[in-house]
Amino acid sequence: MNPSVESRPFGNLPDGSPVTEFTLQNANGLICRVLNYGTIITELHVPDRNGKLGDVALGFDNLPQYLAGHPYFGCTVGRFANRIAGGRFTLDGKEYKVAVNNGPNHLHGGIKGFDKVVWGSMPQSGAEVLFTHTSPDGDEGYPGTLQVRVRVSLSDANELRLAYDAVCDKPTPLNLTNHSYFNLATRGTVLAHELMIPARRFTPVDQHCIPTGELRSVLGTPMDFTTATPIGARFSELGNTPVGYDNNFVLENDGALSLAAQVYEPTSGRVMDTLTTEPGVQLYTANYMDGTLKGKRGIVYTQHSGLCLETQHYPDSVNKPQFPSTILRPSQTYHQTTIYNFSTQ
Repeated sequence: MNPSVESRPFGNLPDGSPVTEFTLQNANGLICRVLNYGTIITELHVPDRNGKLGDVALGFDNLPQYLAGHPYFGCTVGRFANRIAGGRFTLDGKEYKVAVNNGPNHLHGGIKGFDKVVWGSMPQSGAEVLFTHTSPDGDEGYPGTLQVRVRVSLSDANELRLAYDAVCDKPTPLNLTNHSYFNLATRGTVLAHELMIPARRFTPVDQHCIPTGELRSVLGTPMDFTTATPIGARFSELGNTPVGYDNNFVLENDGALSLAAQVYEPTSGRVMDTLTTEPGVQLYTANYMDGTLKGKRGIVYTQHSGLCLETQHYPDSVNKPQFPSTILRPSQTYHQTTIYNFSTQ
């Protein structure tokens, strides 16, 4: 079997813009389906320990459900992933205001972020599609015209690779990630998934999920995943409502591609290694899902039906000078690579 890309119509936006779904398949039969709308990963079929393929990505099988609203299933989020406190920041002495769409804060690029636009798309050789988007000056309040490219590919080593690059004509904050929800059992909750994150520190947050600025040790806390632990094992220690993780972990990779997390699902034997060049990874356990969304195969998405591992810079970095910088300047090119590698035990 040769790696390949096929495409099919997936419907039209209200303004008539056509949406296309691309099917990437590698030599081993793994399948990834991704839309040019939001570069949403709609399906990801990987084998269990018996070789049976199963779809491990949460999402819908039709465009109207995506347009009706959803918790960022499978998409690219930007310009700025995660939160910006108060929807404002100061850059080179000038204050900018961006959309407030998450309580008092800006979240995942605002009202119409990169997850809600039709990207340019061009299949490449093998199992790869190049997606492109130009974000104009002032888009959602951000300065500068930004040109973004995302390469989505499936390798024959069973890696889903997301490679990002971007350039701008004015200094601007930039923090891109993919927001896929994974369930390696394909249904049910992820509470029994065993998770390892090699981070020794995390960024504690206030009541609005904004980092305090501290980098705190995970030792002796329910944030310690340096040894593989079932995701739900320490929920009672978290003390948050709704219960679950929505936390950024500090990676010490100095920009080199390295392991950010490993997830193992005991029943299926599936393993997912997440590797990234980013300095952080946000663990989110679908705390706000409440059974009102019905996804593919008629599955009702209840609380903790999936987990996200959002490789990123830290939340609110643009307002925290002690955090790694998220400012992209015209003389620079933004690069980021994240890989989800699938195997079995």
